[in-house]
Parts: sequence; C-alpha cells; structure tokens
Amino acid sequence: MKSEQEDSLGLAFQPSFDEISPSLYETTFVVVDLETTGGSHNSEAIIEIGAVKVRAGEIIGEFQTLVNPESPIPPFITVLTGITDAMASTAPKIGEALFSFLEFVGPVSESVLVAHNAPFDIGFLKAAWSKLEIAWPAYQVLDTAKIARYVITRDEAPNCKLSTLSTFFGATTNPDHRALSDARATVDVFHGILDRLGGHGVQTLEDLRSFSNRVTSAQRRKRYLAEGLPNSPGVYVFRDDQGSALYIGTTRNLRNRVRSYFTAAETRKRIHDMISIAVSLDVIQTATIIEAEVRELRLITEKQPRFNRRSKFQAKSLWIKLTREAFPRLVAIRGAKGLDDDSGWAGPFNGRDEAARAIEALYEVTQLRQCKPRITLTSIKSASPCALFDMKRCGAPCIGQESIDSYSSHVKAIHQSLHLDARPALSSLNQRMVELAEQERFEEAAEARNRLGALIRGSARAQRIRSLTRVKELIAARAISTNTWEIVIVRHGKFAASAIAKSSNYKEVVESLRLTAEVVFDNGEVLPASHHEEVEALLRYLDQEGIRIIEIDGIWALPTFGSAAARSEIEKVRAKVDANTYKEDFANSVDRFAQRSTS
Repeated sequence: MKSEQEDSLGLAFQPSFDEISPSLYETTFVVVDLETTGGSHNSEAIIEIGAVKVRAGEIIGEFQTLVNPESPIPPFITVLTGITDAMASTAPKIGEALFSFLEFVGPVSESVLVAHNAPFDIGFLKAAWSKLEIAWPAYQVLDTAKIARYVITRDEAPNCKLSTLSTFFGATTNPDHRALSDARATVDVFHGILDRLGGHGVQTLEDLRSFSNRVTSAQRRKRYLAEGLPNSPGVYVFRDDQGSALYIGTTRNLRNRVRSYFTAAETRKRIHDMISIAVSLDVIQTATIIEAEVRELRLITEKQPRFNRRSKFQAKSLWIKLTREAFPRLVAIRGAKGLDDDSGWAGPFNGRDEAARAIEALYEVTQLRQCKPRITLTSIKSASPCALFDMKRCGAPCIGQESIDSYSSHVKAIHQSLHLDARPALSSLNQRMVELAEQERFEEAAEARNRLGALIRGSARAQRIRSLTRVKELIAARAISTNTWEIVIVRHGKFAASAIAKSSNYKEVVESLRLTAEVVFDNGEVLPASHHEEVEALLRYLDQEGIRIIEIDGIWALPTFGSAAARSEIEKVRAKVDANTYKEDFANSVDRFAQRSTS
C-alpha cells in the first residue's frame, strides 16, 4: 500500500453523525408479517397485515388489519388461516390498508423493516404499492430467516422455519398463520438472534446488515490492503498486477470506506470481481471531501478504470445547441467543445431521448425549422415545403418564404428561453399540457409533461454551469467545528485548492492558498477549464447550508426568470406536496387505480 500525502495539515477527520451507524439499542424495528391468497406477488393478493414495532427490546406498538382482496379467498387459504370471504369483505381495500400500515411504520429515516423470509412479505408489499403508481419507500430490510442461518447450527435446529425457531427461542406467541401472531413470534425470534449476535461483536445496524451476508474468499485474502489507512478524506485507487487502475473511489474516511470492501456489507458482484484481481491500493489524502470528489472525477476521466461506471465518458455527454448558419436549427451533440453562448445551448442531458424531448419542446413553442439540409440560394430554387408549413408550424425558409431577418426572431426566442427568460416557453408548454389533459388525451399530456421536464432540467443545468464558469475566482469557507474551517478556491468553475484553517489564522491561510492555487485561464469556451461533472460537484458543495463566500472576483448569479429558477420552484412545490398532502396524493392514486381496475 502506497500513501500520497497531499496536505500537511495533520488534522484528524471527525465523521458526521450521519456517517455513524445507529446502535441496535437505539434503532426502531418494525416486524411485519402478511397473509396472502397465494405465493405469487403478481397474481395473488394480501388478505392480512400484522406488525409489531420494537425499540430497545420493548414493544412500543402493534398494527393489524384484514384486507379485502376483491376476489374469492381460496378454500385451502381459509383452512390455513381461518380468514373467510365474509371476514375480508368488510375490510379496507389494499390502498387504504397500505397507507395505514406505512403511517404505523413511520419515516424511512426512523424505522427498519424486519420479516421472516423477507423477500416474500416485502415483495408482496412492493408489488401492491407499485400497482398504486407510487414509489415504494426505501426502507432498510432485515430477514430473520437469513440471519438465523448464520447463528444457529443444524444440530440446534433442523431448519429455519418460523415455527421451528419460535420453539428454539421459547417464543411467548406460537405462530398460527395469522399475521399479528406470526409477527409477535418473529419479534421473539429476532430478539433471540440479537442476543446471540452480541457475542460476535454486532452492536450497530451496519454490523447486523454486514453479518447477514457472506464474505468471499478473495475479500478475506485481500484484507491486508486496508491496513494502516488514515481516517481522513481522500481518494483510493485499486490496481492490478500491471499497475493499471481497476477502481477509483472517494470518501470522507479512507480507513472505514476501504475496510468496507472486505466485509459482507459489500455485495456488488463487479466489486467482488475487482477485488479478486486487485493486488495493490494507492490512496491520496486530501484536506477536504470536495477536493477528494474532484480528484476522483479527474482520475476516472484520465485513467478509465474498468470497474467504474460513472464519470468515464464526460467528454461524450449530450448537449443541444443552435447551429451557426443563416437559418439555424437545433441539434444534439456529444461533448461541450462545440458550444458557445452566442448561439445558445443547454445541457448536459441524461441520454439521447432526454435531449430529443427538449428539442421537441422548443419546436412546439417556435416556428424554428426542423429540416436538416443547409439552406442556400441554390437549394431554395429546387426545394418544396414540408407538412409543417401547411400546419403553420414553420415559415418555410427552405423555399424563401421567410427571410433571414424574420427567421432570426425565432432564433432569438430560443436563445432567450435557454439563457435568460424561460417564462414564455414554459407557459406555452404548460398550457398545451393542460389542454391535452382537459381533452382527456392523457398519454399525449404525459408526453408533453416529459418534454417540458426535459427542457427545464437541461436548460437549468446549463444556467447553473454557466453561472460558475464565468466567475474568475471564488473563495468559500465552511465551518467543520467550533473554530475550524475548510477553505476552497474555485476559478472559472474549476477546483483550484483547499485547506483547513483555524478561526485565528484563516486570513493567512486564505492568502497562502491563493498564491499556491492552480492558475486557471478563461479560454472563451463554455467549460474553460474542467468537465461539467466537476462544475456541478462544486455547485452542490457551494449550495450546502453553512457555506460562506469570503471573496469573489466576478458576478455569480442566475437569471431571475430562467429555467434554474423554475426548476427550484417546482422542487419546492414537490417537497411541500410530499410533506403536507401525501395522504391526498395517495388517495388520488388509489382512485385512479380503482377506476382503471373497473374499466
């Protein structure tokens, strides 16, 4: 293992509370069990939900409801569970039952789901939830059956069925194929498992998750690569026997992150494959996490490590632009080299489809030509207009029907929408979407919504990138403790330097850092000094709460009525809806599902 010390500050790194896994004593677990009409998530239905909420070994709540499956319950299920059609007919339907259950469970950040043979129960819950067209909350899930296989030998218990383990651990409730009874029995089994795991040093939720997975032989053999690493932020590079980079990553804590690759917490197959051929590890310590993130991006772009997936092809990212010709048109291009502010551009976009939607959105609000051939005096003599001219969606400059001066008004409107004021275009697109919805042309309305979203996202990203790359120098500070600050210098959207400073000497550190920071020149390009991912990483850093701008050479601002402002407002509304009208949204989704089911 080779260590490259990039900063001599010698300050220890203290992880945030978010990075510390909660202890099992502090964690709220919700043990859930279902009764269903059969074994298939897709074709069968839930008929009962039972759950028990526990914390610190104590039961703090219970939940039980029958569910109306809206179909006959098979006789063998009635015999097994005792649940009849008559009992279920007056029960709430799945939408109402699921909403009540998730209210009982609580937020993702506060509760962990536990089930015996979790893929069955959680699979049914996810399938039912997806039919309501709502994203399933990303709860952490533990499987008592899976964990039990690692802590109980066959000599102690012949199998890991719930009935067998309930007897083994002396559960106070016998499982009887009713959801709440089985959930209570699972609680006793879960607590019995936790008692055993305490002897294995399992004290936190992360310990428990790690223990429930297997460690490969390659992970055991290569653990020496994680020895002697510092607790500082930085970049790590796994290398093969030829010294080529296999995988590059970044972290706030090199020691903890690299160690995790050699534990059962790492379950990705490609990472297992990478570890099996890795023979060495290099680390680069950095003063700040943002410096580590930037160095990672640059190294991935330069080294093209075979096991990294993201950030390898930034130079091939998709953008849209107006062409430079007498009658410009919109095109999608790969790479930012061909962009310039005079012509108008937006992006990057997440794929060719997203870029195409943004272009289609702009075509809807202007009469910009959509044909590809270059228009010349010669071509005008032999050209014929397309259907768009008859539909009054194009002025037909291809046949000389529209002059350069007249056509330039469309170009200016596009440029204005992309760079300065998006209101006219967004208002027109939104109105079109509303009209389609009122006409009950819902699929077309959804497509219009997608085009509008693509345009907002792409032009908002462009405006944010442009805002920072135009700033000659920006020096920011963020408090990391009572009297300690991290200082970051950004020049033309490129990371130039960072350091840690005490409150008593931060001015001296800033001046010293400025003198040693990377010199960055503005070459007139849209991205004068870096790739877009570096600029956006810096923007995310600068957007953090607590960031202070110490000095700035230039104007860092966004257009008041640009797409970035529109996107911000949309996100605020979405957050408000998520927080305050979740129940209403849920009810609407249930209604839509019910209407579709009966149609």
